[in-house]
Amino acid sequence: MDSHGDNEQRVVWTVVGTDIGPLLLAATRDGLVNVVFHATDAARDRALDRLAARLGTEPVEAPGSPLLTEAIHQVRAYFAGRRRDFDLPLDWSLISGFNRQVLRELASGVPYGSVVGYGDLAGRVGRPGAAQAVGLAMGANPLPVVVPCHRVVESDGGIGGFGGGVDTKRRLLALEGVLPEPLF
Repeated sequence: MDSHGDNEQRVVWTVVGTDIGPLLLAATRDGLVNVVFHATDAARDRALDRLAARLGTEPVEAPGSPLLTEAIHQVRAYFAGRRRDFDLPLDWSLISGFNRQVLRELASGVPYGSVVGYGDLAGRVGRPGAAQAVGLAMGANPLPVVVPCHRVVESDGGIGGFGGGVDTKRRLLALEGVLPEPLF
């Protein structure tokens, strides 16, 4: 129960400017629940509508909320090169099953500055041969950057796809020293 004596889920959000464009950060009492790339007006509004539908409550813009303070701080520090790991409570309620298992392994087992192949990650969760399913899990990641799906690449050395766009993936890998800094 909250201080008003009810059990209603509360979702707060803000948009943070980064080197890869605006990121929408949304949180519940349980932790960071969603990170959305390219959070300009239209993309932001679609993301907020999806969150409202999935979580059953209207997200409230609250950049000063204590539920967001540490996430904002850590995201800014990451893009400034002062943070390599995120240490935030995460609300995994937007993802379940195999996808959640894969994303938890990714978050805990693939450190800053390294990459893993889709097939290798499938093997780590006991499903060798499920590389395509891992790719689908990456595409369903509700917490990109914080749960680093940009670190998952093709086994043949290709960069692979990315929900935020391949240029965004390249920039994140360059920030972490995996790729040379893009020339743009």
